[in-house]
Amino acid sequence: MTAHVATVDELFTRERREDRTALVDTTRRDYDAHWLCTSAWKAGNFLRHAGVREGVTVGVTGNGPVALLACFGATLLGATTRPNPPADLTQETDLQAIVAPVDELESDRYELPRGTSMLGYGDKPETPGIKHFDAGLWSENPSFPPQSLPPETGLLTDGSRAVSHAQVLESARNLIDDYEIKAGDRVVVRGPLSAVEVAVAGVFAPLLAEAVTVLEREPATGDEDGTRERVEKDDNVTTYTISDATTSEPATRIDPTALALSDRTA
Repeated sequence: MTAHVATVDELFTRERREDRTALVDTTRRDYDAHWLCTSAWKAGNFLRHAGVREGVTVGVTGNGPVALLACFGATLLGATTRPNPPADLTQETDLQAIVAPVDELESDRYELPRGTSMLGYGDKPETPGIKHFDAGLWSENPSFPPQSLPPETGLLTDGSRAVSHAQVLESARNLIDDYEIKAGDRVVVRGPLSAVEVAVAGVFAPLLAEAVTVLEREPATGDEDGTRERVEKDDNVTTYTISDATTSEPATRIDPTALALSDRTA
């Protein structure tokens, strides 16, 4: 049954800390809902130290579990996440922090507004001014005070348009109803999370339905579609792929470009 919530932070309550699988990464490692909730709380607590709060934006680079935790942590604080932002962010006046692999931050890939907090994950940073997201994450308090966010609070942005908690949840519910996504079903993400529609269909809809988000590597340049790992048929669950390309696999394809987000705010 789809949860009746007004904002996404309500999907990370203590009651939802269960041992069911909620996420599968590109190495096929499973993460349960208990880990996801507790780690999201830790991420929120750590991001709070970096000044993340309601009304600001957090850039998050990557499509793995750590990047998702950064997104969820920002969500708990009422901040808006910009997944996989461009290198030049100097004109982003509300950018409070960027979470990215340490090597990308140390290579000066990003041009940031003055005062932007840099939080790196992966190897321990050697550059002063870059805080280690991993170390901060795991040392944080595994609890989070209840929030009271307005449904119109911004949740995701692609830099030109943004969507609120209410808009994302409405679109997610429609998707769940249209495709009859149930708890335990698997949703394989085959598109960039920088696309708002992909994030809604591949991350937030499964989260709402208590389904499983399955992350997949981006194919290397020049690879053919056939090099992707094929989805295996499982008679016990329904599998969906989030992709704008057709497939002959035993899975139901969801085209994210068809997702109804026409009421996105400028």
